[in-house]
Amino acid sequence: MLRRNQICLMCSIVLVACSLLVAQDVHTNFMPGTDFSKFHTYKWVAIAGNEDVNQILDAEIKQAVDSQLAGKGLTKTDADSADLYIGYQTAVNQQKQWNAMGMGGGWRFGGGMGTVTSSTIDTGTIVLDMYDQAGKQLVWSGRASKTLNPSKNQEKNQKELDKSMEKLLKDFPPKQ
Repeated sequence: MLRRNQICLMCSIVLVACSLLVAQDVHTNFMPGTDFSKFHTYKWVAIAGNEDVNQILDAEIKQAVDSQLAGKGLTKTDADSADLYIGYQTAVNQQKQWNAMGMGGGWRFGGGMGTVTSSTIDTGTIVLDMYDQAGKQLVWSGRASKTLNPSKNQEKNQKELDKSMEKLLKDFPPKQ
């Protein structure tokens, strides 16, 4: 029969493992049959109904995406004749995060009990959409979710955003 502290330890390990699963999640989809080799330029556009972000975050998101697309041979332009129109949407939701601790700052296997506490964290999602300007249709869409920590410094936030966009656009253009 398991001892009470062993059960607490196992429950805490499960909770910690579950909290790690909240890490970044990326999904992409594209229009089958699209010839992505014909796209060479893109223009940023606003998506109707999108919740506005502040100018700083807008610039950071665009910088992260621009860097990835430049590395894939696409050129940003302000011309209406761009091959792709690109826009993004953002959403921030709150989730519970479970934190497990043992008494005295560590686990005691011979006695004592651990505690499990919860806190609320913000989880931000960015949806990036690409539209074929000539065909007027959505040809690629990607979603990246990442736990946000507003107390981080700006440089670290930009690095996390850069990593997220790198992961999101890793397989762009898609292989057919």
